[in-house]
Amino acid sequence: MACTFLISCRRDPIFNLYKTQNVFIVVMDGARYSETWGDSTHQYIPRMANDLLPQGVVYTNFYTAGPTYTSAGHTAITTGNYQEINNAGAELPQNPSLLQYWLKATKKDATAAWIIASKGKLAVLADCIEPTWSGKFNPSTNCGVGGLGVASPYRDDSATFEKSKELLSLYHPQIVLINFREPDYSGHQNNWLNYTKGISDIDEYIYQLWNFIESDPIYSGNTTLFVTNDHGRHLDTVSVGFSGHGDDCEGCRHINLFACGPDFKKNLVVNDQRELIDIPATIAELFSVHFFPGKGKVMTELFE
Repeated sequence: MACTFLISCRRDPIFNLYKTQNVFIVVMDGARYSETWGDSTHQYIPRMANDLLPQGVVYTNFYTAGPTYTSAGHTAITTGNYQEINNAGAELPQNPSLLQYWLKATKKDATAAWIIASKGKLAVLADCIEPTWSGKFNPSTNCGVGGLGVASPYRDDSATFEKSKELLSLYHPQIVLINFREPDYSGHQNNWLNYTKGISDIDEYIYQLWNFIESDPIYSGNTTLFVTNDHGRHLDTVSVGFSGHGDDCEGCRHINLFACGPDFKKNLVVNDQRELIDIPATIAELFSVHFFPGKGKVMTELFE
């Protein structure tokens, strides 16, 4: 692999082994694996299965090994650690996030990294309680109705998608997490039609986001995308079925991972078992943030 120094006014002068200069993480909140890649027909994710898979990698054995609810799952993605955390947005993560580590390393301002979410409570991901990091190197946030944060009501995913495009066009951040509240929102209402429609809608948003990336002169050719879930849902034979989640059943733990980017293999189905905290470990490798202390492992099988 060619080694390059990133020396433009926009890119930081850190030694980087990879082509990736930007990373997007899209979280489809609370979808079961059985309605995404676990369904052989891929009826709810036709864009990822037909249009994006030829450009990337999908995992058949991807799991969360931590608490199976929204705030805990997102905390695992950003910090590389599993923890029990208040699920209403009333508690900050214990550990600093990869976004904080990256902002400190690159000395970039907060607009270079974003948390964008349909759920306002996820604004807590921007900070932590660890004393030496609390209130420092925090990424920007736009979460909930009006982008107001923790106390804000949820907003529709369509609004989050439009806001994401607006912020990406305005700031061109290099590391972004985007949360779409469906299908978790409709799943809790026991509304199967809206639950599956939410999966399909997000599948389309992901496809449009990738087209935006590939058509943008700053992002094209140097951007990596991860698509995952924060948790799954109960199996139909467990508790209240798909309307609930939060335990150790296969439905709650088995989740989706799709990844594509300039440093990754293409059109590949991987059966290796991996877990949620391996995402930030792999991003830290892509960004050469080798001092990131998350507990995940780099998914080396992804790389060309």
